Amino acid sequence: MGKVAAGIKVMPESPEIDLDDLEEELEQALPEGARINGFERQEVAFGLVALLPTVIVPDESGGTEAVEESFADLDPVESVDVEDVGRL
Repeated sequence: MGKVAAGIKVMPESPEIDLDDLEEELEQALPEGARINGFERQEVAFGLVALLPTVIVPDESGGTEAVEESFADLDPVESVDVEDVGRL
C-alpha cells in the first residue's frame, strides 16, 4: 500500500499559544501509521501564526480524516484544513 503526503494548515486559538509546544502536541496526537515530515510557519495577521505540518499517512480509505480529527481535538487548535494532498 502506498503513502500520501498531506499539507495541513493548523490555526492556533490565539497568538499567545506557544508554537513549539503545539508542534509537540500535534506529533503526540497522530494516529497510528501517520508521521509528520516537518513543519513550516505562516504569518496570518495580528501576530497570529499558522503551523503547516506535512503529514505522511497510509493511502487508505479515509486518508487524512483521522489526522484532521486528532489535531482538531486539541485545546489550543482553532481549525484544521487540508491544503494539499499527493502520493509519494
